[in-house]
Amino acid sequence: MGRKAKKRKKGKYKLKTHKATAKRFRLTGSGKLVRTKGGKSHLRRRTPKRTKRLFSEMISVEGAGIRKRVRRLAPYLKKYKANPNARSGGGSR
Repeated sequence: MGRKAKKRKKGKYKLKTHKATAKRFRLTGSGKLVRTKGGKSHLRRRTPKRTKRLFSEMISVEGAGIRKRVRRLAPYLKKYKANPNARSGGGSR
């Protein structure tokens, strides 16, 4: 009677980003996919200073298969390349 039918939008579906992938990988300005090194959170007391320094570097991802998998898991990765640790949403708290 008084109810209106909802209009459906035509278009593509939104894809969900795999958050763990989005936090581990980043795209550079030139479009290269880079990743952080693992093993830098704890048990580093006996690690040499040089090795600890190397943990901060980003490594470029070489394999085409891995790049393809990351693209599938995080399709909107290039939007959030400025700060990979920031939560998506854009608003400041």
